[in-house]
Amino acid sequence: MSIPTEPIGSIPRPADLIAAWADSQAGRITTERFDRIAANALEDTIRRFEATGSPVITDGEQTKSSFATYPLDGATGLAPDGVVVPFEDGHTRQLPRLVAGPFRYATHASTYLAAARALTARPVKQAVISASALSLLYPDSAIPDYPRDAFLADLVDEAAGDIRRCLDQGADSVQIDFTEGRLSLKLDPSGALLDSFVALNNRVLDRFSPQERRRIGVHTCPGGDRDATHSASVDYAGLLPALFRIRAGRFYIQLASEKDPERVLRIIGESRQPDQMVFVGVTDPIDPAIETPEQVRDRVLLAAACLPLSCLGTTDDCGFAPFADDASTSRDIAFEKIRARVAGTALAAERLSQG
Repeated sequence: MSIPTEPIGSIPRPADLIAAWADSQAGRITTERFDRIAANALEDTIRRFEATGSPVITDGEQTKSSFATYPLDGATGLAPDGVVVPFEDGHTRQLPRLVAGPFRYATHASTYLAAARALTARPVKQAVISASALSLLYPDSAIPDYPRDAFLADLVDEAAGDIRRCLDQGADSVQIDFTEGRLSLKLDPSGALLDSFVALNNRVLDRFSPQERRRIGVHTCPGGDRDATHSASVDYAGLLPALFRIRAGRFYIQLASEKDPERVLRIIGESRQPDQMVFVGVTDPIDPAIETPEQVRDRVLLAAACLPLSCLGTTDDCGFAPFADDASTSRDIAFEKIRARVAGTALAAERLSQG
């Protein structure tokens, strides 16, 4: 027997690409020079991903400005002073603020997918940002001649189109990044904000057939950036029942860094719908210690004791560098953790096949 295993998405960029991002933003580098550096980083990422033995790979998000804001690269109608996301170590990230409509994606995830698929014969997974995360672009006060309902209708169209392009271009699967799910309970413990996020993402997913939704997944974690999180203090028990109301076929759930993974697994077992696959996190991108294959194996075996094998897969807790300027984790460590995930998942499958 085998257990499917997949990455989440981002891989730390090499130092020259991180520098090139800063130079590009400051106007100190030509587009051609930046593109050459990015192309080299992408090719190196693909080759190193293949060398881990991972049966499914990603482009490492090497040419994304961030997992959340790539659709806005080149967009107009935005101001820089949007929602601020505080992380538990004190640093923050800030979204832009929409100042005019109609809302349109300026960059689609399928462009990254096409570049990666041109470099490998391996199945390529593509991450996209959720409609609920981008809904935070709309300000508290209404935009003249562009009410919030009109914005949300445009957003659903754009988010569904982003996924559709990836499926049509041969993505092995499409992962919707939903890190704001757990954060929403920190912002609104009543759960009303979370419920609105679930409903909005379901408006997107309703554009797809049941067969297509089996290739669409949702990733949740407490947010990982510069070795810190924004919502690890929020109890999973508040999130998971609502999470599994999202009409996706796959769920990628941070678990390796949880203090009580067995408790979380029990909640997953109680909340999961029968046709939903669960990929549990078995490596922690924030912890610099590289897991051994045996540690990964034991985490998989724990999950297998709580969930049906037919619905079980493994993944990393989060992307290793969701933002282009994040240098907190080295590329070498990231790829070694992925290698351990692949090897440990195989060890668990072997153990389970022996009964």
